[in-house]
Amino acid sequence: MTDDAAVTLSRGLPETVLPAVPDEWSEALADAMTRSGAERSDAVSAVARAYPRFLGAWASLAELADDDVQSYAYARVGYHRGLDALRGAGWRGSGYVRWRHESNRGLLRSVEALRRAAGAIGEIEEEERCALFLRQLDPDWAR
Repeated sequence: MTDDAAVTLSRGLPETVLPAVPDEWSEALADAMTRSGAERSDAVSAVARAYPRFLGAWASLAELADDDVQSYAYARVGYHRGLDALRGAGWRGSGYVRWRHESNRGLLRSVEALRRAAGAIGEIEEEERCALFLRQLDPDWAR
């Protein structure tokens, strides 16, 4: 082998880190979360309306929902918007998307909320798929 024939060794699966959201979005959600009761849900809904690509807002709506079907619907939106964001960040259907990166948390929270809500409405196969997906995205997942 010659010196100019470089060999690249893979270190395993690639890792995707979603881009950080604008501070304005995070600040709006933080402010909404300081409210209580129905006012909190309405304020978080307003954040999702203003910033529909903000995965953290969809995850928060799913977590705040009193109704399992409503939680499922919000989580589904976060999940699908999260897949779009992942693809936009270069993810090709495999590889890590770890919790330790703040910008990945909205997606992971959405998948976890979808897992919980799917189980609550009897969608056991989807609950199991989401649990597996979470472990594939972050092998350290233990929430």
